[in-house]
Amino acid sequence: MTLVLTVIFVALVFEYINGFHDTANSIATVVSTKVLSPRQAVLLAASTNLLGALFGAAVAKTISSGLVDAKFVSSEVLICALLAAIIWNLLTWYFGLPSSSTHALVGGLCGAALGAAHGSWAAIKWIEIKTKVVTEIDPATQQVIQKTVTEKAGVYYKVILPMISSPVAGFAIGLLVMTLLYLLLRRWRPATVARVFGKLQLLSAGYMGFSHGLNDAQKTMGIIALALVAATGAGTFHDIPGWLSFLKITPPAAGKSLEIPVWIKIVCALTMAAGTAAGGWRIIRTLGHKMVKLQPVHGFAAETTAATVLYVAGMMGMPVSTTHAITTSIMGVGCAKRFSKLNLGVAERIIWTWILTLPVTGVLAYLLVRFCQMVHWIP
Repeated sequence: MTLVLTVIFVALVFEYINGFHDTANSIATVVSTKVLSPRQAVLLAASTNLLGALFGAAVAKTISSGLVDAKFVSSEVLICALLAAIIWNLLTWYFGLPSSSTHALVGGLCGAALGAAHGSWAAIKWIEIKTKVVTEIDPATQQVIQKTVTEKAGVYYKVILPMISSPVAGFAIGLLVMTLLYLLLRRWRPATVARVFGKLQLLSAGYMGFSHGLNDAQKTMGIIALALVAATGAGTFHDIPGWLSFLKITPPAAGKSLEIPVWIKIVCALTMAAGTAAGGWRIIRTLGHKMVKLQPVHGFAAETTAATVLYVAGMMGMPVSTTHAITTSIMGVGCAKRFSKLNLGVAERIIWTWILTLPVTGVLAYLLVRFCQMVHWIP
């Protein structure tokens, strides 16, 4: 019981760190364009993160039941996964690099499961093809019909492909949106553009915070649910008092996704909001000032682009990176005028951080689990 509560505590620590680590990603543009002060931006991000975290649970279901085989997951294994992600997040935060908390956690989870399976790759669900029967109303006949739907899941479809496609989409859409805005606004006075988009950026910043909460807060929901499922299956809660019975989570039936309890959603949402309120000014300086020079119209384009990428991915259960989405959107927006606007040195450092996140956290979590096995903390 104590070990399970420790997992929940460490998971919430990760969520808190994720909040202030990724706050910068969701508010860097609105701060750098001087539309909002840092304090106002953090307040906006915290409130919209909270709303987004309570909206939907597709990403949480992917983390809890779609990436690794639950039989290799225990409380100790999850602690190793979370510690690997926390170490990487703090290291990149210290150096002001906007790395991905999402991929840090996914890498840690896969590496820890691999270690628990003594190096067997079967511990990781690389590719899963699920079929389910969906009931809907035929618009032509107004009759209820059933049809079989195929869903592609697993690390390849839910993590690897989105990890590649979401930055590409962010850059391409950001470039396209900013190019269209240049064409539409070419006859506007600069002062008018700044005034109008200064107001519109409040909406795009709120949209960005909402989408960030929708995607990022759910990762920890999935980890906590996974820990409670493992503990329930191991009989850990056999003798707990009735008032703690909410901790028991029955594993999902074959082919079904795990349903995330409401209390987990609320706790994780509040924790991320608290972390968001702590801020992350090192990364704000990198994204908002060092990479490209931003005006309100650029901030609006970048935030709208990134928020849309995050929202679509979140609704599809894909735990993509807020960092990847907003950073590449800023790059695309900056390049819309000319490519020389982009600081290639900073962009190169960021890209290397992206490339290293999954393997580094995976290896670190694997080594932590193997060490715990050597000293007999993990069977």
